[in-house]
Amino acid sequence: MIGLGLIGGSLLRALSDGGRSAFGYNRSAQTVADATAAGYRASDDLVATLRQAASDDAMIVLATPVTVIDDLLKSIAEYAPNCLLTDVISVKQPVAQAVARLAPGMRYVGGHPMAGTSQSGWAATDPQLFTDAMWMVTTEDHTRPDDWLAVASMARAVDAYVVPAAPDAHDRAVAAISHLPHLTAATTAAVGAGESGLALRLAAGSFRDGTRVAGTAPALQRAMLEANGIALLNVLSEAIDRLIAARDELRDNGTVEILVDDGHRARNAYEAVTGATPAPITGVVVGEHGWAHELRRQAHQARVWIG
Repeated sequence: MIGLGLIGGSLLRALSDGGRSAFGYNRSAQTVADATAAGYRASDDLVATLRQAASDDAMIVLATPVTVIDDLLKSIAEYAPNCLLTDVISVKQPVAQAVARLAPGMRYVGGHPMAGTSQSGWAATDPQLFTDAMWMVTTEDHTRPDDWLAVASMARAVDAYVVPAAPDAHDRAVAAISHLPHLTAATTAAVGAGESGLALRLAAGSFRDGTRVAGTAPALQRAMLEANGIALLNVLSEAIDRLIAARDELRDNGTVEILVDDGHRARNAYEAVTGATPAPITGVVVGEHGWAHELRRQAHQARVWIG
């Protein structure tokens, strides 16, 4: 694990606690000290960590903000060029492009666990963080089957469900269901807090739940949102158009019926998908002709890979 914050640290703990050999790097000596004191293998020496990974033929997991991966990729390409590389970063196309540019030839299969909290750092880590979470694993026609299975199996080892997807489809999806909510949460928080102390004193469940992700460290939010700028611009434009239409309907006709009804139907659809055990992908043998396409097709039907 390169990076031992919430996601990387939780993954290190989950794999290690499950009996798998895992070790990590973090540039913060305090984080390393905390991880080591808790019984986990960690170092603040990047080169030594990468050399150990190369010696062990380990899978390397990038678990840092996308804004800092360039120098890390250069080091990985120098000291562990033959290792399988994956990541847990919330955007996929920018990471894939950086890998192609800075570590050409490396075996890379992207990943993104849909898990987290508004907290960060080693103190926030939780080995149960990924239990029943969705873990997107990049699935392209040129992806090597053995590499894909290795990354997918790691996700399954920490009790996550695997969602196969193309990088661009992933980035469009998370712009809508993860990145846009950060902006709407920030908007709700700013409007509510700007009203008066009375508004904040009266704030309850709707405000609390609707602004939860606004509590995430601003630098982490910006790194995530700005890296997916094009996809986020598209869904942000749709959201603004819907709000403008709702404003105009309220002003002209005294109703917000259309937006409220659309949102209610969408919420019901979400609950229908998430309220039951996910349906598994069936009839696909990874490595057989057309396997990647078929995994993606079934994932678009809300199915998951369980191995």
